Amino acid sequence: MGLLSNKIKREILKPGDHIYSWRHAYIYAHHGIYVGEGNVIHFTRGGGQEIGIGNFLDHIIVSSSPSPPSDNPCPRCGDQSRLDGVISSCMDCFLSGGELYIFEYSVSPALFIAKARGGTCTLASSDSPEEVIHRASYLLQNGFGCYDIFRNNCEDFAIYCKTGLLVYTSISVGRSGQAASILAAASAILSSPLRFLTTSFGGLAAVGYGMYCFSRLVSDMGVRRDVKKVPVEILVSHAVSDESEAVTEMAKAD
Repeated sequence: MGLLSNKIKREILKPGDHIYSWRHAYIYAHHGIYVGEGNVIHFTRGGGQEIGIGNFLDHIIVSSSPSPPSDNPCPRCGDQSRLDGVISSCMDCFLSGGELYIFEYSVSPALFIAKARGGTCTLASSDSPEEVIHRASYLLQNGFGCYDIFRNNCEDFAIYCKTGLLVYTSISVGRSGQAASILAAASAILSSPLRFLTTSFGGLAAVGYGMYCFSRLVSDMGVRRDVKKVPVEILVSHAVSDESEAVTEMAKAD
């Protein structure tokens, strides 16, 4: 690993690690939790819909499913190309021909900003490997709700398994750094009043990049205040479809 890359070798992985692999020429990354013995638990939306947004464009998006086509199924996992929800796959099926990367926790603000691409690290701290694997295994049996590219995606799943943190407001994105980066970029382009202070290209670029970095930072799980640690059993007991209910239940218990 280094400043510009989180690439890691398989033999260095430890159970409980949050891993990811880039898809579609680095357009987005698929995330999961390594649980040992070559197995990964991850949250997916099969049938070519994992990065879909619920309209006709979904039909032209190539499937990012982490398994080979049904006419050539993995001898270990079988055909997983159409599966939805939380599934367990071998490492080869999870990577789907891509490289292996590890998601970093407890990074400094400086390193977080230096890694300008979202979805690679967080300031939040990880819980113990045992707790991480418990959450992932529990959700494998009970589900993680409906897949939503902005509020409940594969990165959200992996970050919850690592931290137990849930966002309890309904007006923001979920835990995903990738989703936060998309919105941060839009904010930098459209909503910054500082863009009127300069007309030069370099000045506009500097202002835009500054707003992008600031928006990413304040959206990170290790910084934001609209999060609360919720036991996986309570999350599942509220059927996961309404995470805010689980957080409200925890607030009452405090």
